[in-house]
Amino acid sequence: MVLAIFVGAFIHMTCVVSVEPNVEFNAVGHTFISIFDYIGTIFMKLLKMIIVPLVFTSIVVGIAGLGKTSGFARLGGKTIGYYAFTSLIAILVGLTVVNVFKPGLTDGKPNEAILKQIEDNEEDYAGKLATKLTGQDGGFDAVTGLFLRMIPENIFEAFGANNKMLSLIFVSLLTGIGLIFISKDGRSPVFGFFKGLNELTLLITHWIMWLAPIGVFGLVAETTAQTGLPILALLAKYFLVVASALLIHLFVVMPLILKFVAKVSPVKHFYAMRSAILTAFSTASSSATLPVTMSALRENAGVSERVTSFVLPLGATVNMDGTALYECVAVMFVAQVLGFEMSFGTQFTVVMLALLTSVGVAGVPSASLVAITIIVYNVGIPNAEAVIGLILAVDRPLDMTRTAVNVFSDSCGAIVVAKSEGENVLEDWKEDVPEVSGT
Repeated sequence: MVLAIFVGAFIHMTCVVSVEPNVEFNAVGHTFISIFDYIGTIFMKLLKMIIVPLVFTSIVVGIAGLGKTSGFARLGGKTIGYYAFTSLIAILVGLTVVNVFKPGLTDGKPNEAILKQIEDNEEDYAGKLATKLTGQDGGFDAVTGLFLRMIPENIFEAFGANNKMLSLIFVSLLTGIGLIFISKDGRSPVFGFFKGLNELTLLITHWIMWLAPIGVFGLVAETTAQTGLPILALLAKYFLVVASALLIHLFVVMPLILKFVAKVSPVKHFYAMRSAILTAFSTASSSATLPVTMSALRENAGVSERVTSFVLPLGATVNMDGTALYECVAVMFVAQVLGFEMSFGTQFTVVMLALLTSVGVAGVPSASLVAITIIVYNVGIPNAEAVIGLILAVDRPLDMTRTAVNVFSDSCGAIVVAKSEGENVLEDWKEDVPEVSGT
C-alpha cells in the first residue's frame, strides 16, 4: 500500500498535462493507470465472485447448526442492538467534531474561497452530482423500501448480484431455519452438502487472499495517480475534520467498547483484523471485504462460525458507522458553506435521518451520496447540489477510510456478541481452530 502511494503520486506529478477543468494525463500516464485498474479490477472481481456462496453457506450452516430458533432470536437481538448503538455514537462523534471545528466557515462566516470555486464551476459540480445520482433512488423509498427489497420475487434473484445482499440474507435465514424443523433423514444430507460447500468457499477465499498484496497495490496506485492536489488544498479543513471524526470512532470509541463491554484487548483485535482493515481501505467496499473479515475473525480472533456467519453478513448490509458519521459531517459542511442556520432541532433531524439512511441505502452504489442528498433536501438546505458535487473531489480517500471503520465496527460487533454467548475469543482460540497451510 505504501509503495502504491509513492508510485501513484509520482505518476500524477510527472504525467499530468492539465488540471483545468479536469485532470488530463499523457500517454504514459494513461498506460500506467490502465495497468493499475486492470490489476485492481481482477482482485475485486475475485473477491466479489466468492461473496454470494460464502454468505449463503455460512448463514445456512450457522443457523442450522444452532439446532433451535431461540438461539437465532437471541443472536439477532444482540446484533441489532449493537449496530443501532454504535451507529448513533458515530453520528454524535461526527456532529460534535463538525460543530467544534466548523470546516465550512472562516472567521465565523461561509468560506469565500469555496463559495467562489462553486460559483465558477457550479454547472460542472451540479452535473457531477446528477451523473452520480443517475438511476439512484433520491427519496425515502431507500428507507421505507428496506423490507420490500429484502424479499425477492424469484428466489434465484437473491443469488444473481452482490447488491441483492438483503434478499440473500433473507433466503439464507429461511433455509437455515427450515433445516432445523425438517426430519433428520432430510436434514443430514442437505446440511452436509452446505457444510462442505462452506469449507470449499473458505478455501477459495484463502487462495484469493494470496493475491491481496498485488491487488491492493493496483487499487491504491490507481486512486493515488488520479487524485488532484489543488482541490484537496481547498477542502483540506473539511477533509481533516471528516478523517479526524472517523479516526476518533475507530481508535477511541471502538477500543473502549472492546475493553469495557467485550472485555478483550483492543490491541489484539486490531492485530487480528489487520488484513480486513487494509482490504476495506483499499477496496472501499464492505461487501467485497466480507470474505476477508469472516476469515480473519474465525482464524485470527477465534469467533465461532455461527456468530460470524450471522453477524457479519448482516453488518456488511446494515451497519455503517463510518457512513452515518460521514453523512452527518457532510450535511453540516454544506449548511455552513451556504450560511444555512442549523438549529438544535434541525441537527437532531440530521442525526435521525443519518441513522435511517445509513441503513436504508447501504446496498446502493454511491450510498453516502444518495443519503446526503436525501438529508439535505429534507432539512430544507437550498441550492446544495453544487456544494455536494464539490466534495466529490475528495470523496474517494474518505470513502476508503469510512469503509475501514464500517468493517472494523462489524468485527467488533461479532466480538461483543461472541463474548456475550460465552465464547473464549482472542485468548485460547488457536487450540480450537485447525491449522491452515499457507496462512
